Amino acid sequence: MSEIVDSPASVSVVNPVVAVVGRPNVGKSTLVNRIIGRRQAVVQDTPGVTRDRVPYDAEWLGRQFTVVDTGGWEPDAKDRAAAIAAQAEAAIATADVVLFVVDAVVGSTNVDEAAVKMLRRSHKPVILVANKVDNQNLEVEATSLWSLGLGQPYPVSALHGRGSGELLDALLDAMPSAPRVVEETERGPRRVALVGRPNVGKSSLLNRLAKEERAVVDSVAGTTVDPVDSLVELGGEVWQFVDTAGLRKRVGQASGTEYYASLRTNAALEAAEVAVVLLDASEVISEQDQRILSMVVESGRAVVIAFNKWDLVDADRRHYLDKEIERELRRIPWAVRVNISAKSGRAVDKLAPAIRTALESWELRVPTGHLNQWLTALTQATPHPVRGGRAPRILFATQPGVSPPRFVLFTTGPLDAGYQRFVERKLREEFGFEGSPIEIAVKPRKQVGPGGRGKAHG
Repeated sequence: MSEIVDSPASVSVVNPVVAVVGRPNVGKSTLVNRIIGRRQAVVQDTPGVTRDRVPYDAEWLGRQFTVVDTGGWEPDAKDRAAAIAAQAEAAIATADVVLFVVDAVVGSTNVDEAAVKMLRRSHKPVILVANKVDNQNLEVEATSLWSLGLGQPYPVSALHGRGSGELLDALLDAMPSAPRVVEETERGPRRVALVGRPNVGKSSLLNRLAKEERAVVDSVAGTTVDPVDSLVELGGEVWQFVDTAGLRKRVGQASGTEYYASLRTNAALEAAEVAVVLLDASEVISEQDQRILSMVVESGRAVVIAFNKWDLVDADRRHYLDKEIERELRRIPWAVRVNISAKSGRAVDKLAPAIRTALESWELRVPTGHLNQWLTALTQATPHPVRGGRAPRILFATQPGVSPPRFVLFTTGPLDAGYQRFVERKLREEFGFEGSPIEIAVKPRKQVGPGGRGKAHG
């Protein structure tokens, strides 16, 4: 997906798109990391780590463009490999330029030759990249790739950076001379992160919403490794959905591919405005689900909890699920909840209103006068309990920020944690904030102690 960059003339400039394709394990993701200048694409010696088409922002000599990493392409692929190959072909169809990566040490294979035929049918500019040329001797081997009929092979070492400058210069020459200009909307699509443990149906939901096989779906848990984003029209509005890797472990406990996938998921969550947390309604709410919910709440994003696979829930399971929700989700009773089935499409149209509700709460600002009028009535009706012979009072409150809503209470002394939770609960009852975390900070008033020096409570 190309990056939309704001421009001053009520239009948007769409950056050129570069698709990086090739058979499995030729170093495509390593080359993507070299081009973007940071280790962001997931790299591992095992073939097939990249499964979906994943875009990254890049720049070379002041030119900005989008690089799309793809899974390994193979002809006559079956099952999941076929879905991965289809994603690579979709990336080619939407690209302005294609980087075709070949392992120069192995030389051209039957798969490479089949890929060349597929690339010719696309009628897109193709640059042949001879990867893994780590020394001068291997440059001679790279010349044999002229036989593929794609013109000059560019010898590079994606791992060490050798020859990458010449390749990028050639890439700029092959790009469109002028960027595409499209009409600018008032604001970009709202950003929605799909998060949850493996195999709860995140990729299936994204495909259902996008009405295409946008993400690779497999019954094997953990198919998605990189975040995959799609522009989705839902409820009469375009949203930017990001499907993320299923989180099994805490980031500190993960290793290898899973560690980097966890970092990507956290980054996707940070870039989002609202998180849709998918839970498997047919299974018990697990500790893993709880950890993910805690991570989302701590990120400060608006929250929608979607109980997926509702078509598998019978009357007995509903009874126990109600008990689980009461017990396991009691810390976040304010989250918006919907019951859906990504597989059948049941009630997925309820997602858009739920997301809008959560975002409206996330951006809600209470006028200062109204806030303090309400707070005075609340504290008069239910004052803070007496502690040490006196009861701290709330003098004044402000809301310095939104996204999420943040409140500061100026007081005569520290407040009990229980009373602070009471204030938050009453805030929600009065003003809503359904689907949004809210932050409350307490600032005790400084008092003048002996000798005239200021002394702060707490």
